[in-house]
Amino acid sequence: MEPLVTPAWLAGEIGARDLRVADASLHANFPGDAPRDARSEFEAGHIPGAVFLDLAAFADSASPLPSMLPGAAQFASRMAKLGLGDGTRIVLYDDAPHHTAARAWVMLRAFGFAEVAILDGGLPRWRAEGRPLERGPAAPSPRHATPRTAGAGIVDQAAVAHRLTAGEQVIDARSTARFTGAEADPRPEVAPGHIPGSRNLPYTRLFDADGNWKRGEALAAAFAEAGVDTSRPMTMTCGSGITASVLAFGAHLLGHEAAVYDGSWSEWGADPATPKATGNA
Repeated sequence: MEPLVTPAWLAGEIGARDLRVADASLHANFPGDAPRDARSEFEAGHIPGAVFLDLAAFADSASPLPSMLPGAAQFASRMAKLGLGDGTRIVLYDDAPHHTAARAWVMLRAFGFAEVAILDGGLPRWRAEGRPLERGPAAPSPRHATPRTAGAGIVDQAAVAHRLTAGEQVIDARSTARFTGAEADPRPEVAPGHIPGSRNLPYTRLFDADGNWKRGEALAAAFAEAGVDTSRPMTMTCGSGITASVLAFGAHLLGHEAAVYDGSWSEWGADPATPKATGNA
């Protein structure tokens, strides 16, 4: 299975015994945003046979930081209840401005689930092509889920600091205004600015105007224009590890792997001991 699949491909695979589809929409609902409820939206209309993968329920409940990777037991329990278990191919999609299916992709791969793809264009493209929807809650059949790794590709604050000292690339997926500090962080306890030495590649630059992923030369150009050399080690960061995952998936499409800093700026920017920078990279 390719890492990025089209609605036409998925429509032809729905009903296959080993295929599972999951809606991984998550809405930040920052102050000033029109509030959205991803579960209610799922029940109002989703791809036939899909389950709702509630990323908020997968986040580490013991951490004060948002969206942190869960422990292996929490991950396995949630996956099993959704029927996203061993021996399955999983296609993820979303209907969220932050393209949150990429976060689910990073999480599943962190626990050793390799047969995972993202639906290009997500639910908006599925709808635009006139494809059918189901309504109501999902009723999955539980299936045992075995984590084969724990936290693969995920790094912490100390690792990021070490990588910067070693001259490795740290790439920030937030908007330019958030990166430079021209715009305050939506979390009051978090300072403005960015990790010193990091580069800025807003995640939105990895998509065409229609919401589909850029591919090939166009995708490579987005990284190059941000001063990123995809042949060198990369660590992706953002506000809370969500859009950093978008950059990691984009690098994967180009044949490269990148780490994701799970705590991201929510951790770094709130820590009085960490160095911080404002202005352009």
